Parts: sequence; C-alpha cells; structure tokens
Amino acid sequence: MKDSNIQFDADDLVRAVEDVRDHVTGKRKMTLRTTQINLPDPAPEITPEEIAAARQALNVSQPVFARLLNVPTVTAVSWEKGRRKPSGAALRLLQIARKHPEAILRA
Repeated sequence: MKDSNIQFDADDLVRAVEDVRDHVTGKRKMTLRTTQINLPDPAPEITPEEIAAARQALNVSQPVFARLLNVPTVTAVSWEKGRRKPSGAALRLLQIARKHPEAILRA
C-alpha cells in the first residue's frame, strides 16, 4: 500500500462549506472567477465502432439512440458510419452513454 501524506486545513474546509451554503441559499453565485472547481477534461474522441458499441450496449435502434441523444437520426447514423465526427456536447453525451448507459435511458 502506498503511503501518502494528506494535508488538512480546517479553514479551507470551513470556507468551502460556507461557499456552498451561500450558493444554495442564493446569497452567492458560483463562477469560475470566484470559485475554484475541478473541471473534467474535454471528452475524448470516439471511433465509429465505439459509437455503435455504445448503442448496442443500450440495445436500441439507431433512431431510438438518436432520440435519446437528441440528435437527428441521420447524424447518429453518420457517426456510426464514420462520415461525420461528433464534437462538443455530443462527445460528452456519448462518453456518458458509454460509461453510464442507464443515465441516458433515464434522461
């Protein structure tokens, strides 16, 4: 087992809890200028085969898959055939569909 030193700063913890409290009660708006948060890395590129595998893991047709992702059917088909590449928010949705397919079905 790897030993690691964990540094604990009670003042940082109290400030963080107060920040969350103020945000939840509407006293403070969280922005990137005032709050440090860890943002996820950009969604990775995805191959047509991985897109098809994500759809098949959900056990849905291409039109249903497209509807779940809120894209036109022709777009989802083009992704699977490699004619087009998803980008931006579509890449993040596909990442979620691959890692947590139940979340896509519930949405």
